[in-house]
Amino acid sequence: MNQILTNTPTFDAPEPAGLHARRVAILSASWHEDIVAHAVAAARAELLRSWSTPPRVEHFQVPGAFEIPLHALQLAASGDYDAIIACGLVVNGGIYRHDFVAAAVINGLMQVQLQTAVPVFSAVLTPRDFHEHEEHQRFFREHFVKKGTEVARACVETLGSLAKLRHSASARHRAQSL
Repeated sequence: MNQILTNTPTFDAPEPAGLHARRVAILSASWHEDIVAHAVAAARAELLRSWSTPPRVEHFQVPGAFEIPLHALQLAASGDYDAIIACGLVVNGGIYRHDFVAAAVINGLMQVQLQTAVPVFSAVLTPRDFHEHEEHQRFFREHFVKKGTEVARACVETLGSLAKLRHSASARHRAQSL
């Protein structure tokens, strides 16, 4: 099933430094939601903390990590988002396929950003070892908080550097026109 399952509230506000309001979509896989939700919450919190006026952040949940690239492509192609953050946990369930799923997801996300010029960030993680006991679950919940924060920081920094590149290119174009 490749439908967006949930859509959480948005936050609208202009971006600092006179640029347009930032719009960020966060996609998350519902598999291991109890762990992945920590990355989503940390990413949202870091995005809101990183700009003096908060961006609009929308959360979309999809069935699994494999569905994330298609949804990322649809969101990027819509023109409604400046960046997309993907969060998921792909684990070795005893059948050797997790590596293929993880590679497909990461390759798909890279293709989305190269095709659309909308930056796509990944907190889709594939641990070497994951077990369903409380100790591992606690470790990965904490780890996903860290990764959610890191992916949001990468998003903020990339949007800033891309804005500078666009500004520089625009200034060069205006200078050449004179």
